Amino acid sequence: MITRQVNCGNVLIGGGAPISVQSMTNVDSRDEAALLRQIFELTDAGCQIVRVAVFDMEAAQVFEQVRKKVKVPLVADIHFDYRLAIAAIKAGADKIRINPGNIGSPDRVKAVVEVARERSIPIRVGVNSGSLEKDIVEKYGGVTAEGLAESALRNIRLIEDMDYGNLVVSIKSSDVKMNYEAHKLLRDRTDVPVHIGITEAGTPKNGKIKSAIGLGALLLEGIGDTMRVSLTADPKEEVEFAIDILKNLGLRKSAIDVVSCPTCGRTRIDLQGLAMEVEQKLAPLEKELQRQGLEGIKVAVMGCAVNGPGEAREADFGVAGGDGKGLIFAKGEIIKTVSEESLADELMDMIEKHFREYFG
Repeated sequence: MITRQVNCGNVLIGGGAPISVQSMTNVDSRDEAALLRQIFELTDAGCQIVRVAVFDMEAAQVFEQVRKKVKVPLVADIHFDYRLAIAAIKAGADKIRINPGNIGSPDRVKAVVEVARERSIPIRVGVNSGSLEKDIVEKYGGVTAEGLAESALRNIRLIEDMDYGNLVVSIKSSDVKMNYEAHKLLRDRTDVPVHIGITEAGTPKNGKIKSAIGLGALLLEGIGDTMRVSLTADPKEEVEFAIDILKNLGLRKSAIDVVSCPTCGRTRIDLQGLAMEVEQKLAPLEKELQRQGLEGIKVAVMGCAVNGPGEAREADFGVAGGDGKGLIFAKGEIIKTVSEESLADELMDMIEKHFREYFG
């Protein structure tokens, strides 16, 4: 189903728009300097929408000052106090995130909706497995996919009955399977754009596994209009990994695609070290290509004669290892044989020469 489209600042969500990447600041929201610094770091990493916790009126005042100094859309994350939601909207929030169930009475939700209506900003209705309504938990005998979907639809209807459809919905669980099933139940029952994520995914190692499986499965089903990878880590790492997920699903262009083979007993060079060195050396070039919106290249780093030469020939540039040495390829042509120690530098020289000629 094609979802309806909403505007979060200058970023379109839903309606077939490209899937946007979000993250959330983790510094004290009352520290303006720290908040600004982290927002700039996130946008530099590729974050398109930044969420900020607004937990008291001082944080709302700082939010207003920060909003004036950054271009990236800012989402105010609100819990419990509807007055903070209203203050954040008046402070210039491009979107707010609320859980109507913990904001209070329908009258309080309506007060928030009316101010959002005045500013024409979307409200993200957030449903979380850790804060599911008591009656729904009792109905299903615990937290279930059915309960999450029902809660989301209930809260969507609550606001739509107030004649406001400028909405985004999120259902989040740390249980990957439950998260997937809840989204499948929701998909055909509303056209509200969907923010996807695996909540409390954990530390980088486990969190990335959960997010790759959970978000990848949803995206392959065509579910998800905007996304966040939630990690107990530097938020920049969330952004970088979210972008990697989109690239590997073909949902975002990859400026430089590095392919490398797994090692085996035939390998006679340090392929692991070589592949990591090539990837690191290519990172600044990839960032520049992405900034300019240019078509990328495929680079192959292969370890032996079984698949190496064939795979490397299919890439724009590549190396295929031998016994302490390797072949350098470009556009399917063998260029030279060089020592193992020179492989990465020789490959980079060739790629950089190509782009110097490309850029004139």
